[in-house]
This record gives sequence, structure tokens and C-alpha cells, in this order.
Amino acid sequence: MAKTARPSPPAPALASRPRKIREAAPVQRQAPPNPPTAPSKELHAFANPSPGRDYLIQFQIPEFTCLCPLTGQPDFAHFSLEVVPDRWCVELKSLKMYMWSFRDEGAFHEKVTNDILTKLVEVTAPRFARITARWNVRGGVFTTVVAEHRKKGWKPAPAIDLPALPRESGLPA
Repeated sequence: MAKTARPSPPAPALASRPRKIREAAPVQRQAPPNPPTAPSKELHAFANPSPGRDYLIQFQIPEFTCLCPLTGQPDFAHFSLEVVPDRWCVELKSLKMYMWSFRDEGAFHEKVTNDILTKLVEVTAPRFARITARWNVRGGVFTTVVAEHRKKGWKPAPAIDLPALPRESGLPA
């Protein structure tokens, strides 16, 4: 004999069901074993792997942010750092955290650009360093600040003119 399924009783209308709402206790998220990175005013350096040669290291930091010291409004800039290292090179993650540390600080464009160069020179003592900060438009005015450092007595090798090759870096010109 085959069993026939008994029809289940009709469900009561939703409006007639009493609703029990449980308020869940807030769940505290566990701290990760390696906490996320945070802004820092520390720059770290490592030994230059080729101290006997002049070579250029270029850093592009397209998302720099700080605050206008007068209005508190955010200012945005694209920083280019060019460094000819001597005995020390700047460590990238510390550079990222250092640049991030300005995001909640009020600073004039000229001051923040020069402060970054001063710190870079203090930590790495390069043969040469140049910082170019291209600030986004504010009040219809674009601002570009360029600051340089040359180690006393350092003279760059004469430039060699080479044919220009197409740029395929994916970075803005």
C-alpha cells in the first residue's frame, strides 16, 4: 500500500502571527592577528644594495591628502619623489604610512612638501632628492611645489641624450 501524503493545515495569515523580534547582542569583532596598517610619522630605511653607483628611484604617490589649515577642507595632491640614494634607501611601506599620516593635518602646500623632503633627507641622507607636489585645483588655481636637496659635494654625472621611447608605464605623464 502506498502512503498518501496528508495535506498540511493552511498557514495562518501573516498578520495574525505574533512576531517575536530578538535583539541580538552586539558581536565584538576579534582583532586580527596582524592588525591593519595605520598612519605613522616614522620612516624606515634599508642599506642601499648598490652604493657605488648613482641611480634614480622614483616614487609616485597619486592619492596624497591633507587638510587646508584655514578652512579644514581636504586638499589632494599627486606627489613624485625622485631620489639618488647614498648609503640608505627608504622602505616603501613606511613611506606609505608616513604619507598617510598627513590626511588629518592642516598644512599649507609649501610647508607639507618641504616637511616631507626634510624627513626623507633626515632618514636616508641621499645624494639627491626632489619632491614635486601637484596639488589639485582650489579656487581655480593649480599649485605645484618642487623642493630639492643635494648632498654637499655631490655632482651628478653628465646626462646622456638617448632617443625617446614610447612610455608604456600605465602612469599619467
